[in-house]
Amino acid sequence: MAAEWLKRFAETVEKNKEELTKLDQAVGDGDHGINMNRGLQEVLRKMEEVPADSPGGVVKAAAMICISKVGGASGPLYGSALMKIASALGDEEDVEGKQLTKALRDGVDAIKKRGRAEEGEKTMVDVWEPAVQALEQGSSWQELTEIVKKARDNTIDMKATKGRAAYLGDRSIGHLDPGAVSSSYFFLELACVMEESS
Repeated sequence: MAAEWLKRFAETVEKNKEELTKLDQAVGDGDHGINMNRGLQEVLRKMEEVPADSPGGVVKAAAMICISKVGGASGPLYGSALMKIASALGDEEDVEGKQLTKALRDGVDAIKKRGRAEEGEKTMVDVWEPAVQALEQGSSWQELTEIVKKARDNTIDMKATKGRAAYLGDRSIGHLDPGAVSSSYFFLELACVMEESS
């Protein structure tokens, strides 16, 4: 499950790397797509060496690469989240819904702590928090897909108060947050994989 999920996430980021970069040029350093793609291509290579039947091991390997290979703020944030998710998933091959939801809660809490961010500040938290809350409330994978897309699009009307985008003030309004967009890929691919395996 974890290997397939991260593989699809990496492929989706690669497909949309130029779009992510364009979004980041409007509100950030302009390197989100490049950085994410570079790191996730490394993750794909690493997947070939890690036993696919250990979800925790797979996600931990991805976390280490994000921390060391993905530049900017995204690497440490995704890396911190994945490290907590890996720890919660452990080595059991069959991950149950509750265990996965708990792992994702640990992940979003790590992002909030590391980035000192809360919902409503035009960051990746604006996708992670509603997505995890939806799963905690028993939403289906299909429902999660709609919630994630809506959460991502909601960042257009937000004013950034964290990170590089915060320097733009009101000029950050009207743009999608690139971290929220890459996070939407993360959850949409998870929903696809989980729905297919159920």
